Amino acid sequence: MGKIISKLFFIMIGAMIAALAIEGFLQPYKIIDGGVIGISMILDYILNQKFGGNYLGILTFCINLPFIILAFKKLGWKFVFCTLYAVTIFSVSTVVFANLLHHQHLLHEMHNDLILISVFGGIILGTGVGLVLKSGGSMDGTEIVAVLTTKKLGFSVGEIVLFINLFIFTTAGFVLGWIQGLYSILTYYVASKVIDLVIDGFNESKAVRIITQEPEKVGHALMEDMKLGITYFEGKGGYSGSDKTMIYCVVSKLELVKLKETVNAIDSSAFMSIGNVFEVVGGRINKSKI
Repeated sequence: MGKIISKLFFIMIGAMIAALAIEGFLQPYKIIDGGVIGISMILDYILNQKFGGNYLGILTFCINLPFIILAFKKLGWKFVFCTLYAVTIFSVSTVVFANLLHHQHLLHEMHNDLILISVFGGIILGTGVGLVLKSGGSMDGTEIVAVLTTKKLGFSVGEIVLFINLFIFTTAGFVLGWIQGLYSILTYYVASKVIDLVIDGFNESKAVRIITQEPEKVGHALMEDMKLGITYFEGKGGYSGSDKTMIYCVVSKLELVKLKETVNAIDSSAFMSIGNVFEVVGGRINKSKI
C-alpha cells in the first residue's frame, strides 16, 4: 500500500509540474510540446482565437482517452489506471494554473528571451513528465499508438514517435508561426533530455568486463579492497584458443579510476571493456554508488 501511495503521489506531483510548465512558461508564448499535449495546445490556440477561453485541459483529456482505452489489452490495467490518473491530474491542473496565473507568464520580465523560456520551460516540463513515466504512468497517447502499431508498420517506437512529432511541429509552424515552431523543437529536445535524467538518474554507473591472466588475484582485490560484487565468466580466446576467465562488475563513475589502478597494479596487460549502466537492481554493490 505504501508503494502504491508513493507512486500515485509522484504521478500527481509530476503532472502538476508539467501543467505549471505549460501554463506558466510555454503557452503564453505559443511554444508547444510534442505528442498529444502539443496537438492539444495547437487546437486550444485555434479555439481561443475564435471563441476565447481555455480548452487545453479538456482537449488533452479527450484526445488521450481513446488511446488509453486501446492500451488496456496491450499494456495492462495498472498502466492504464496510472495514465488515466496522470492525464486527469494534468488536465485539471492546467485549468487551475490558467485561472491562477491569468496567463501572466512567470518570466514576464524576460519576455524577449525566448531561448531562456524554451530551455527552462523544457527543464520543468521534462521533470514533471519524467516523474510520471518513472512512476508507471504516461501523459502522451502518441507513445501508446507507437507501441501498438510498431509491429504492423515495421518501424520502431522511437521512429513512429519522431514521425508524429515532426508532423506536429510542422503544423505548429503553419498555425503559430515558424519561430514558435523552432522554439518548440528546442523545448521538446530539452524536455526529452531531462526526462532521461529523471528516469535514469544522475548517478550513471559503469559496467566493467576484465580479462586478465590473474583473475583470482584481481577478483579478490576488487571484493576485499573495493567491496564490489563480481561475477566470473569462463571463455576461450578467439586468436590463441586458450581458456580465459572474464570478471564482470558494476561500479560508479567515481570508483572507476580506483578500479583501473587496482587492476593495473596486479596485471598491467589486463584487457578492460567499460560501458554505461543506467539502472542497477539487486546484487551486491558498493553503497556509495546509489
